[in-house]
Amino acid sequence: MSRGYADMPLHYGSVPPWLAQRMSLLGGAIIESILADYGKAEVIRRLSDPFWFQALGCVLGMDWHSSGITTSVMGALKRAVNPRSKELGIYFCGGKGRHSRETPNELLVVADRTGLPGTDLVRSSKLAAKVDNTAIQDGFQLYLHCFIVSDQGEWSVVQQGMNDATGMARRYHWNSQSLQSYVDAPHTFIYGQNQGLILNLTDKDAGNTRQGVLQLSKENPTHLIQEIKHLKMPAHHEVREKDVDLKRLGSVLALAQQQPVGDFESLLLLEGVGPRTLQSLTLVSEVIHGTPSRFRDPARFSFAHGGKDGHPFPVPVNVYDDTINVLKQALHKAKLGDADKKGAIQQLSTLARRIETDFVPNENFERLVEKERQESWQHGGRTVFGKEQPPAKKDSGNGQLSLFD
Repeated sequence: MSRGYADMPLHYGSVPPWLAQRMSLLGGAIIESILADYGKAEVIRRLSDPFWFQALGCVLGMDWHSSGITTSVMGALKRAVNPRSKELGIYFCGGKGRHSRETPNELLVVADRTGLPGTDLVRSSKLAAKVDNTAIQDGFQLYLHCFIVSDQGEWSVVQQGMNDATGMARRYHWNSQSLQSYVDAPHTFIYGQNQGLILNLTDKDAGNTRQGVLQLSKENPTHLIQEIKHLKMPAHHEVREKDVDLKRLGSVLALAQQQPVGDFESLLLLEGVGPRTLQSLTLVSEVIHGTPSRFRDPARFSFAHGGKDGHPFPVPVNVYDDTINVLKQALHKAKLGDADKKGAIQQLSTLARRIETDFVPNENFERLVEKERQESWQHGGRTVFGKEQPPAKKDSGNGQLSLFD
């Protein structure tokens, strides 16, 4: 994959400090885990995958489908990683608005520290922006540009544009690892529905048009794209049953609730972690260890830590903190030579996939979401509107509720 799209409804507002701080802590721990297990090249590849990126934003507690995921996640990762860039070997440059214009200067500083070819990196940054803003005229004006580079020279670009007329934002992802050309079919991994007429001078069939532009010919240098595929997030704010792969989500919930003894011997190291935290850890484990096919329904990952606007439910702050602590402890112990807890976390995603094989979901989805909301106050539930309060003499539901019979 060299490039991909994601379309999301435009959302305005800011991330509250209580969530921004936790996003940086958990986001940094996730990046460090991927670095430790799979290396720098895999971090770069993941950031260039629009589906994985959306799943990461959901796990971090952002609204599952909004444009705010892009700016918030990139800001959180930059704050978490850059102070340790020399140690980790990953550098985040650029950002939103005026910060995007600082990208060339930041890349030159990185080049000076690492010995990378700064001029080439700056050229790649500018070309990626030019292609998505000029060579592809799809109605979206770029306002965010982030360039992530490893000290080995591999890079990815995450940038976002807005279309005020449609109320949508579009996120563009680039990956240097398989990029052959900036102007000849750089997008080989694009998902979604037909979006109508756009000007795309980078299409594989637009070679003659590009030559015509260079030669200042009188021919109209436009190319009609009959079908464009990309990740398109819906306008509705709430998480609906159709937005989630119930078979996959149900296996995560079943794992957290049932904890089959035969498969959980190594997970005894997670003593003290309750079912709700285990649910979050399982989804975080999949973000770290899952394969690309596991991220086709990003909404599922919002069941780790909810969303700041209360969809699918308020952010369970206490659970969020437990997740951060368990993951950071596992990373710390692994550095000291004790990788058992880190291995146990990795095993969570494997066990969930095993359960999924024979899992048949029922119709409990709406009841499950409502149960999470009713019990949110018990987990320190919080949104941008304030802290959750106990429901007034309302039964929050006794016992476990699952997606299977």
